[in-house]
Amino acid sequence: MDILNKDLLIIDDEENMRHMLTALLTKSGYRIDEAADGSEGLEKVRQKQYDFILCDLKMPNMDGMAFLREAGTYLDATTVIVMSAYGSIDTAIDAMKQGAYDYISKPFKSDEVCLALKKAEEREKLKRENFQLRERLKSIEAHCNFANMIGKSSAMQAIFRLSEKVAQYDTTVLVTGESGTGKELIARGIHFKSDRSQEPFIAVNCGGIPETLLESEFFGYRKGAFTGADRNKKGLFEEADGGTLFLDEIGELPRALQVKFLRVLQENEVRPIGASKTRKVNVRILAATSKNLEAEVQEGRFRQDLFYRLNVMPLRLPPLRERPEDIPLLCRHFIRRFNENLKENIEGISPEAMSILIRHKWPGNVRELENMIERAVILTDGAILSAEHFSLETGHLPEEDLFESLFEGYSLKAAQKILEKNLITKALSATGGNRTKATQLLEISHPSLLTKIKAYDISL
Repeated sequence: MDILNKDLLIIDDEENMRHMLTALLTKSGYRIDEAADGSEGLEKVRQKQYDFILCDLKMPNMDGMAFLREAGTYLDATTVIVMSAYGSIDTAIDAMKQGAYDYISKPFKSDEVCLALKKAEEREKLKRENFQLRERLKSIEAHCNFANMIGKSSAMQAIFRLSEKVAQYDTTVLVTGESGTGKELIARGIHFKSDRSQEPFIAVNCGGIPETLLESEFFGYRKGAFTGADRNKKGLFEEADGGTLFLDEIGELPRALQVKFLRVLQENEVRPIGASKTRKVNVRILAATSKNLEAEVQEGRFRQDLFYRLNVMPLRLPPLRERPEDIPLLCRHFIRRFNENLKENIEGISPEAMSILIRHKWPGNVRELENMIERAVILTDGAILSAEHFSLETGHLPEEDLFESLFEGYSLKAAQKILEKNLITKALSATGGNRTKATQLLEISHPSLLTKIKAYDISL
């Protein structure tokens, strides 16, 4: 944890407690100030901006709750952790309503304080990253169609329009698509275009958490709920309260836990492990999966009722091979980014190399293209990326095998018909069925295209 130049204020009426915490946290690298009660603490926060405050709740003159109320806007950029030997869960909740971030019960071990501060530092880092992301999204808006996603194809433009609209509501969205198509990017875009943009966006991969820890990670737990539960822990639903929780790879969620997720979506409430009561949460759910959830429902691996709850607004992200017209645009975007990050000055891609990229099948989608461009930028010594910088399979057969696979026999007329049908179908697919654009790719007239579509019985 990077704690250099972090200012921390300790507010406690017990001199021994202040001395102990000062000695402990000074060794950890914090710059410490002390206050004997809330009034003295209030004077200090009016004069200086602190990164963290450890504040006791029970103090003479002005207690911790009064300090939180009076300090108000002075604590906007400060993380406050309250301490008390007399508190309860209700006390902790009240303190957090007044702006405190966490609660520590006295007596506590020294590592509990360090752990709480580490967690607070990680939270501050996340807030900074979210802020930087929002600023970055604004700065590249001229180059992007929706949030941080790029695409001029008709398929992506339709996705962008729908995402822009759905961002204004709290509707649950299910984003589907192959790995690397940008499901998390579209979810982040929806969040940052919404009224919740100033609140947390928490992304979690449902397949990346051990099954035994899933319930405690999502719902949290109370101290003493099980062996090792030595403190209260918020779950991800509570962490995202007021904001958005992005459930990536929701199809990996064990069936036993699916019913609990269904209750959160239906009732907007969670019950931490070991708690006797449920707690209301205000969380927008965005989910994503690379699986066919309808097939998973039919196979009995995914609950039908949960699928319907998630699939209120479906968004399917097309694979890159279905929108090759976006590849040049994406290449320019990635070259600009890597020029900046790697201090290079790449001007573009040669026509031969671009032809290879457009013909490639891209099983890894946009993520694969991004990695490919980065590698090429590193490998080149010139200003233009050429074919030799891209080592990939185009997904096409060798020329002899290609002709053998298209037709049998030796008739040139038959070969011409098969080849024409193949190219027209490919052009229509690449342009999303736009006949005018297809004629431009095929270099034929519009009436000629219509005649051939009818003659070859090509379905759009």
